[in-house]
Amino acid sequence: MSILRKLNSKLGETTGYQIRRVPAPKAAATVEPGTLGAVPKPRSPRPARLPAAPRHPVDPEVDRLLDRPVFVLAPVRSGSTLLRMMLGAHSELHASHELHLTGLEVYFTSGSPTERSFEALGLGYEDLEGLLWDRALHRELVKSGKPFIVEKTPGNTFQWQRIAETWPDARFVFLRRHPAAVSRSWHEAVPDRTREEAATRVLQYMEAMEEAHAKLGGHILTYENLTADPATELRALCDFLELDWQPGMLEYGVSLEGAVLGGGFGDWNDKIRSGRVQPGRPAPAPAEIPEVLREMCRTWGYL
Repeated sequence: MSILRKLNSKLGETTGYQIRRVPAPKAAATVEPGTLGAVPKPRSPRPARLPAAPRHPVDPEVDRLLDRPVFVLAPVRSGSTLLRMMLGAHSELHASHELHLTGLEVYFTSGSPTERSFEALGLGYEDLEGLLWDRALHRELVKSGKPFIVEKTPGNTFQWQRIAETWPDARFVFLRRHPAAVSRSWHEAVPDRTREEAATRVLQYMEAMEEAHAKLGGHILTYENLTADPATELRALCDFLELDWQPGMLEYGVSLEGAVLGGGFGDWNDKIRSGRVQPGRPAPAPAEIPEVLREMCRTWGYL
């Protein structure tokens, strides 16, 4: 008889419990060079919130550590990394790399004591996710020693409702760029994506931005104006954020030291690494604008 069977026999007589072997953890999924990581397996849908535990409105004084966080809503390839580097050069703004915050999710074992206990507190999945997101950002902010944080992950554009619910005092900045220029840049960054696919996808970002601005309001600026006259654009943005304008924002290179740049974190090309604002590329000619983007070009004043 093995040692484990002898122990189980003795334990079963005295306690009713037994020891079982725990399988060794599976090896981590292989990550191919150039990828951001292995694709996780899809999770099963989370059960609906129990009717007995209604969600309570967020109270920033009790539920949140952050004070008036700033979220930049922008499409991919729109100059948002340039903007966040300049904002991060302000003495009162900490602008971290893209954090992909809304990918952090909370799950309970269905029907577990944990689920029932937190539901009794009125805290479900989204409530706990809000606490987690807020704590993660606050930790990053405290490390910086600054009073306000800026988050600019492009994917936030599709999560604006959750963000606004999580931080009722959040401030929103909308960065626009010529839709065809965005599409062209994204196609060039990933050549195996067709021009039509790139145009269709970036339009979804822009439509979400329009919906968010209609509901939330906020400050609008364009990449073209930001690169042509950065001082004027940043002054107006500082006014919106109720901060003093600081000329050092134009020389954001001082904040490049230790900055996290690279795939999944934001733009990392030579223009960004130069530490100074550089002119943007000429806009696509009207004949080069994909048909699917023409209406948005007119809405944003590019046609």
